[in-house]
Amino acid sequence: MTTSYDTRYASNPEAVKKYNTAELRKEFLIDNLMEVGKITLTYSHYDRYIAGSAVPDKPIALEAIDPLKATYFLERREMGIINVGDTGSVDVDGTTYKLDHKDALYIGRGAKEVIFKSDNPQRPAKFYLNSALAHTSYPTKKVSLAEANKLELGSLETANHRIVNQMIIGSIVTTCQLQMGMTELKKGSVWNTMPAHVHDRRMEVYFYLDVPEGQSVCHFMGQPQETRHIWMQNHQAVISPPWSIHSGSGTSNYTFIWGMAGENLDYGDMDVANITDLR
Repeated sequence: MTTSYDTRYASNPEAVKKYNTAELRKEFLIDNLMEVGKITLTYSHYDRYIAGSAVPDKPIALEAIDPLKATYFLERREMGIINVGDTGSVDVDGTTYKLDHKDALYIGRGAKEVIFKSDNPQRPAKFYLNSALAHTSYPTKKVSLAEANKLELGSLETANHRIVNQMIIGSIVTTCQLQMGMTELKKGSVWNTMPAHVHDRRMEVYFYLDVPEGQSVCHFMGQPQETRHIWMQNHQAVISPPWSIHSGSGTSNYTFIWGMAGENLDYGDMDVANITDLR
C-alpha cells in the first residue's frame, strides 16, 4: 500500500486557546510529507480540504481513500499539484504533463487515473498536493513558474520583500474553489503575510520549503487577539482555520506554498488585522 492518510477535525477557537504546544501541533501541523515511494494525505474537516504529497521512486497511482466514499479520488474533487523536487511528470487519463521544479498542475473533477512519475528515481520529483470538493469539471492545465502572475510586495526595510506567484487562480486557471500559489521571500526578508489577516469564508494551508538546514520558521495562528505559534521545519505544512491568522517569520528567507478553498474565489477577500492590534 503506497497511500496513507490521517484525519483532522474542525476545532472551536475557544478550545484552541487552551491547547498546549503538543496539542496545537497534533491538531494543525502536517509533518509526514515527502516520504519517498509513498503518497501521504491529511484529510481536514475544514472545507473537506486535503493536503499531501507524492514522491515516486517508481510510478505511483493516486488512490481513493476511505473518507471520500468514492470509486476514484477525483470523482467529486479537483486537485492542485506543485513539484518542489526534481523533474517529474503526472499522467492524467493517459495525457502526460511534465513538471519541472516549482511548476504547477491543476486537475479537474472526474479524472480517473492519475499517476506520479520521477525522471530520475535517485533524485525524485516531490509533488505537493492540495484537493478540494468540486461541483463540476474544468479542464486540466499545467502552469509553469514562468507563467505565474507575479506580485512584488513588501520591502527589505520591513523584512518582508517577497514575490507572490499566483499559479492556480482565477485569472490563470478556472477552478471550482481551489486556489494555490507560491511566495518566495528575498534574501534578508523573513516575514510572510504581514499585515496578517483572516478570511472567514475560506480556510488555508501553508507548506514551507527552501528552509535552509539548521533554520526554522515560526508560524503564527489563532484569532488576532489570541495568537499562538508553531515552530516548523522544511517540507512541513500547517492547517489554518477560517478564524485564524496565518503568518510566519523565519530565521532565514524561505518559500511557502499557500492553498485555499471555501465560499468564494476572490483572492482579496480578507479581513486585515493591524500589526499593532495583534496580541
